[in-house]
Amino acid sequence: MPTDPSDPEGAIAAAAKRCSNWGRWGGDDVLGTLNFLDEAKRREGAALVRRGASFSLAQRFDANGPQKGERRRTNPLHMMLATGLEAERGTQGFPHGIGGADDTVSMPLQASTQWDGLGHIFDHGIAYNGRRAGDVVTSEGDQVTGIETTAGLIAGRGVLLDVGRVLGDDGELPDGFAITADHLEATITAHGETARVGHGDLLLVRTGRLTRARREGWGDYAGGDSPGLSFTTADWLHRTEIAGIATDTWGFEVRPNEFDNAFQPLHQVVIPHMGLFLGEMWDLDALAADCARDGVYEFWLTAEPLPVTGAVGAPVAPVAVK
Repeated sequence: MPTDPSDPEGAIAAAAKRCSNWGRWGGDDVLGTLNFLDEAKRREGAALVRRGASFSLAQRFDANGPQKGERRRTNPLHMMLATGLEAERGTQGFPHGIGGADDTVSMPLQASTQWDGLGHIFDHGIAYNGRRAGDVVTSEGDQVTGIETTAGLIAGRGVLLDVGRVLGDDGELPDGFAITADHLEATITAHGETARVGHGDLLLVRTGRLTRARREGWGDYAGGDSPGLSFTTADWLHRTEIAGIATDTWGFEVRPNEFDNAFQPLHQVVIPHMGLFLGEMWDLDALAADCARDGVYEFWLTAEPLPVTGAVGAPVAPVAVK
């Protein structure tokens, strides 16, 4: 737990100072911790493909998804613009019998499996690298660190830490379980050498929260109580120099948060100060089961977000290959 649960402002300010990457890659930097994921790390990740087994880490994007309207987030709305019915009846106006189907989707960009971009969270009106929030994100979107700046970059060595399987009952952590750096290190020890975490890695943390939501129903999966990373992991995340981290939960960090009267304090440090990319609502169950079977917790991971210009977060369909 933080030293003083009643002082989120002080803890956030202190952690922000310790974990800041402002200026580390120059005043114009827009990539934050993705700077750690270089060509050498991609070669390392690609060399991990041995069996060719692949795993989709995305939840489905549909009207039956996890969202319940909190913070105006809704589930995707998918509609057809043209169907096979019109094609059968020859009413589409195309020559020589050709027909087709077309569709559209409307949704918040963080409705399901997604990345948080660097313009998603501010600290006292300041965005990543010390920029004014209003200069970064306007009514036209993120003018500086839009998610499109990551195009082609998020692919490399992935590592799964199945904290739920190591520390939980039946592979699941209870709501409110704060995963500390000691818990992460204990999980690495339990998994072995292939779970070592370091410079440029893409870290996946499974809590088992999505597993329970599938069994019991969505309930408060999106926005409610949940296991997640402790605020105290900020220094560990900074020290390990990972390029990004994703979890199977809605909010990445433990909920309820560890401070009185606080909302997502770890976000407030790691995004605007560290420049760390956060993935949320990833489906890690099938990959975790395979890792438990063969004892290998590293893999090639590709996870490029949909490059919506100016977006502060975007859907992603990650694929892990072993």
